[in-house]
Amino acid sequence: MAQLRQDYEKFRALGAEVIAIGPDSPEAFRRYWAEHQLPFTGLADPKHLVARLYGQEVKLLKLGRLPAVVVVDRAGIVRTVYYGDSMRDIPPNESLLATLAALDAGTDQSAARVAPAREGREKHQT
Repeated sequence: MAQLRQDYEKFRALGAEVIAIGPDSPEAFRRYWAEHQLPFTGLADPKHLVARLYGQEVKLLKLGRLPAVVVVDRAGIVRTVYYGDSMRDIPPNESLLATLAALDAGTDQSAARVAPAREGREKHQT
């Protein structure tokens, strides 16, 4: 979350909104957001409904949900999806900002492409 907070204004300058979706309860989200004063929206998804809609893997007996980053354009088209292999496996903000800049400039007209699968899971990237 700290990584996203660090460049939040850059995301906003490109017309993007950051929404963090996690498996915790709504009350846990409220406490965390109040404690850390995060400027973006947090959405509690304790039943993993949103996670499953975007193909995020849910491991109930191990780590829970691994990180995933989804970039959806203004028309609702998924442009980039990244599924992490560990809790620290998240794309750098620079990569996300470059994707958003390309979308904003109209130079990225493709939907998300599929990169090689890892351990039976697909990683989508533009």
